[in-house]
Amino acid sequence: MKVSYGCLVVSAGFCGLLSFALLATSLGTEYWYIIEMKNASDLEDMSSHSGLWTINEGGKMQTDSIDSFAADYSRYSETELHMLNMHRAIVVVLSLSLVLLLFGGIFGLVSSLARSPVLLTSTASFFFICSLLTLCGVSLYIIYSHQALAEIERLVGLEALSYIHTSFGWSMYLAWLSYGLELLAGVLLLGARMIKLQHSSPSKA
Repeated sequence: MKVSYGCLVVSAGFCGLLSFALLATSLGTEYWYIIEMKNASDLEDMSSHSGLWTINEGGKMQTDSIDSFAADYSRYSETELHMLNMHRAIVVVLSLSLVLLLFGGIFGLVSSLARSPVLLTSTASFFFICSLLTLCGVSLYIIYSHQALAEIERLVGLEALSYIHTSFGWSMYLAWLSYGLELLAGVLLLGARMIKLQHSSPSKA
């Protein structure tokens, strides 16, 4: 089955648009990390979930505890400063990926209409860079979460955490899906470039 140039660029455009929507939704929602806790003494169910900007504890939104940009660094220990810096890096990298995806969509539209192999290659590279940034951001968040949990465990002990269950939420999985679609968009654009070069080669002979 022969795939046409138009089919590939339309598919790449759809993947790029969907990856942008998924990453934007991921950054704007607060289900990156979920903590479920059941207090054995009074059987009161408590839970919290957090995003990159806010923490929701018992239905109450808290922004001060996660705002690493406005934090007073003089109040924190070296370990806490390391965690704050890591959180800032996560926010910057993922936000940058989202902005670059927007520009990648614009460049993709221009390159597909121009049918230029050079522009198609450049746009594919653009999407690959976005996917690398998204991968770095999500991977950093996983490391950040594990280090934060290890620090809490060091402070309060294993016994205090025995009734706490932690897991990654759907917001982070949306970022993973966006990463896969960014890669796929780049591959499809490279495929469109190859088809364009194959069609233009006989005419130059």
